[in-house]
Amino acid sequence: MTAPRLLEAAAARGWTIGVAESLTGGLVTATLVSVPGASKVLRGGVVAYATDLKAGLLGVDADLLAERGAVDEAVAAQMAAGVRTATGADVGLATTGVAGPDPQDGQAPGVVFVAVSTPLASEVHRLDLSGDRPQIIDAAARGVIELASVLVSELPGEKSDAEQVGLPEVTDK
Repeated sequence: MTAPRLLEAAAARGWTIGVAESLTGGLVTATLVSVPGASKVLRGGVVAYATDLKAGLLGVDADLLAERGAVDEAVAAQMAAGVRTATGADVGLATTGVAGPDPQDGQAPGVVFVAVSTPLASEVHRLDLSGDRPQIIDAAARGVIELASVLVSELPGEKSDAEQVGLPEVTDK
């Protein structure tokens, strides 16, 4: 399981974690909390399910949200950075996307953006997921934890191993 690996890697660096969730509705935070000793690293989570909360609680640019909607790579990146500020954490994880069954913001069910912001690097990945609503939510939570685990485990100056874990990097940030 990747959650223990993420928490161990963050603890080894002396880093803390904050989580910003939309479509995952608290699942990422709950997954981390389920690991014994998580309280040494996890600062907290913000479930900003409504679009206006992304701006109000996480500092996502309101004009960006109005222009592109909440399901967007730049929104995910700003959510990850914003939760670092909101929680005082070193590392921010973020999820935004469409769990279905209906499209949202012009995006089909299964389109998900996961983002991680650390003191050394930030990455956003688009996940094109399939399945029903619970399967998409579960895969999105696993995806952001996996990406964070890779980024937090890297040594300074290393190239990301994100491609090796099957998460395509989004370059339009």
